[in-house]
Amino acid sequence: MNQKFTKKQELLITAVANGHNISEASQLAGYAKGESGRVTASKTLKLPHVQQRLFQEVQSMIGLSATKSLKQVVNLSNNAKSEYVKLEASKDLLDRAGHKPIDRTQTQVVGDFNIKIDLS
Repeated sequence: MNQKFTKKQELLITAVANGHNISEASQLAGYAKGESGRVTASKTLKLPHVQQRLFQEVQSMIGLSATKSLKQVVNLSNNAKSEYVKLEASKDLLDRAGHKPIDRTQTQVVGDFNIKIDLS
């Protein structure tokens, strides 16, 4: 779906993706002042093609932040003053690299049960 976006829609998507609430984003995008602009912006954000574009914008921002976040976790793993913080950062890095330990669960059945074996 190659849907065209208005300039206001583009600005609204960018503002919301950058963390502004609907009221702030509607003003930044140039919608009417007050409740009217907020309502129009809210309706715009419910349009499927706008939601899809907003999702893509947020995913892109997450991707750009991922390298910075990874660098921070590696730094904590290597240089944190607290041994606990070093351990947790190291475990998180291992988990994300696919080396998560096996989850062990214990199941306990409470109650009566009967087993009948007919050998005839």
